[in-house]
Amino acid sequence: MLSSIKENPTTKETSMGDFKYIKYITEGQTAIISMDRPEVYNALNFAAKKEIIKAVKMANRDPDCRSIILTGEGKAFCTGQDLNDRTIRKDGDSAVDLGHTLETEWNPLIKALKSSKKIIVGSINGVCAGAGLSIALALDFLVARPKVKFISGFARLGLAPDAGSTFGLTKTLGPKKTMEFFLLGEPLMAEELKDVGVVNCIADDPLKEAKELAQKINGLAPNSVTMIKTNINFAMEETYEKSMARETYTQRFLGNTSDYQEGLTAFFEKREPNFKGI
Repeated sequence: MLSSIKENPTTKETSMGDFKYIKYITEGQTAIISMDRPEVYNALNFAAKKEIIKAVKMANRDPDCRSIILTGEGKAFCTGQDLNDRTIRKDGDSAVDLGHTLETEWNPLIKALKSSKKIIVGSINGVCAGAGLSIALALDFLVARPKVKFISGFARLGLAPDAGSTFGLTKTLGPKKTMEFFLLGEPLMAEELKDVGVVNCIADDPLKEAKELAQKINGLAPNSVTMIKTNINFAMEETYEKSMARETYTQRFLGNTSDYQEGLTAFFEKREPNFKGI
C-alpha cells in the first residue's frame, strides 16, 4: 500500500457540455478522467475514444496539471470496443474494415496515452477486457481492485488482439504465457499481473490509492518525470547503446535546469524540494 498523503481540496469539474461519454475533473495538480458508460461496462464507441484523447491533451496543456488518473464509472474499468458501434458493424453489403477502425480510433487513443508527457495512473476499478486491456497496458502505473479480471476475448470472436496488447503482454509475460492467455481465454487476475510487474498495487479503493500515488508524482520535478517516462518507453524498443546515448542526452539537459539546483539545495538543507518545472 502507498503511504497516505493529504489531498488538495481544490476540485474543478469541466462542463459536461464538453464531454458526453467521460467525466473530467481536476483535484489540485491531478486531472481525473473517468470513462462514463457504465450501462455497457465502459465499452467505447468512436465518440468516447475521441473524448478521452481530447481530455488527455487538455491535461497535458494545463500548466497546473502534473499527473493524470484514468478510471471507469460503475463495475468495469473498460471492456474495449462497443460492438454496437456502427463503425465496426457491417452495413448492408458494404465490407467492414476493422483495420480502418484501429488506424483512426484505437491506435490514436493508445498513442495519446503512451505519449502523454504527464504520468497516467490507471485506477482499475473492475473488469478490464478486450481493447480495454490495451488501454491499461498503455498507462504508466496500474492500481487494481483485488480479484479484478483481465480478459482477452478476441479469439472467441474470430479476431486477434490489437491496439498494442500483443507487444505489451509479450514483453512482460513472455511469448508462451501470452499465447495461452490470448488463445485459451482464461482471465488473468490482478494479483497474477502484480506478480509479474504489470500491476503496481492492489487496493480495496483503487481510486484513493491512485490519488495518493499521483500526489507523490506531483511533488517531483516535472521535466525529470517526463524524461524518465520517455526514456523507459525508448528503452523498450531500442538497443542498450542507444538507450545509454538517450540517458546521456537527458542528463545533460536536466543538469542545466533550475529544478536540479533546487534538488541539490534541498538535499543539503535537509528539506523537501520545491520543484517548478524549469
